[in-house]
Amino acid sequence: MITTLIIIISILYLILIGRFIIGFDKVSHFIIEDIESKTRFSIIIPFRNEAENLPNLLKSISELNYPKHLYEVLFINDKSDDKSHKLVTRFRDSHHNIKLFNNIRLTNSPKKDAITLAINQSQFNWIVTTDADCILPKYWLDSFDYFIQKNDSAFIVAPVTYTGLDSFINRFQLLDFLSLQGATIGGFGIKKPFLCNGANLAYTKQLFETINGFEGNTKIASGDDIFMLEKALKQMPKKVHYLKNKHSVVLTKPQKNLKGLIAQRIRWAAKTSNYNNLFAKAVGLLVLFLNATLICTLILSIVDIVSLKFLMYIWVIKFSVDFLLLFKTARFFNQEHVLASYFFASILYPFFSIYIAFVSVFKGYKWKGRAYNK
Repeated sequence: MITTLIIIISILYLILIGRFIIGFDKVSHFIIEDIESKTRFSIIIPFRNEAENLPNLLKSISELNYPKHLYEVLFINDKSDDKSHKLVTRFRDSHHNIKLFNNIRLTNSPKKDAITLAINQSQFNWIVTTDADCILPKYWLDSFDYFIQKNDSAFIVAPVTYTGLDSFINRFQLLDFLSLQGATIGGFGIKKPFLCNGANLAYTKQLFETINGFEGNTKIASGDDIFMLEKALKQMPKKVHYLKNKHSVVLTKPQKNLKGLIAQRIRWAAKTSNYNNLFAKAVGLLVLFLNATLICTLILSIVDIVSLKFLMYIWVIKFSVDFLLLFKTARFFNQEHVLASYFFASILYPFFSIYIAFVSVFKGYKWKGRAYNK
């Protein structure tokens, strides 16, 4: 009975990741051309105590190739107590298309409050969100513009990856993050989108107003991206797209240490129970079940209830199918070198993921100096 259940979970997982692998290739690379820029963008960047990261972001904004009269950047200061406000103020004073606001807290989600405030103050119909710890590519807005001109879109998901891979914990985070990016692209390829990242997201103000913004999930601190995606899919499913283009890849930083990584992953896990997308819930549960299955099978093999050979079969199945999806994703991001750390990371990951899932059920988390309770 136990072995049958383990086999069933393994087969379902194999089918799921196999579908993502096929779906990944079904999302074609979008090639941008040199045409007249037309789309007007309002870029929204909430920040809190990001003095360390803002210089790189501001530099990348100043180097954007897009015509400056076609975009504005709205920074929203969420009670920073470092030099963040001063850095943005200085940058605003030398750039006419930069705006700075102070956040007004209305809900349990400071970021959603900040985005809503900025949208209400924005001039243009297309909203683009990113984070203060990101670096934007030179042709970022060009890729969005050309995609919008060629496709009937209202919500566009674009790629994000990590930079700074000088330690194993950073490479571990990148492998985990690449698996999410691969699943994101694969989900679009099989016409079941369920993931996105607010560090690289674009949608129309009209869509935001039509779905009543973040109404219905403001009690949850995170999820400004996923819940928007769910609402967009319900309201305008044919206008939700993925922009698979290397010129649109936004870079961000991994967490500095294990404590920060755990807090981040607990924050991500805390919102999953509130997903309305049944496919997203099924994916999350199946991934959780297989990781739990590997740990349980290890314990059962130690007490001779199942054989060690059976455990190895299950692990090899997971290792192989995950590697194929990671390989495709890493190749898209030109980060194949990180796969050298995959073997050891794949052994640690089931324990890490089960720990995060367990802790997120019983414990809150601390993020940007604020505590969030269950």
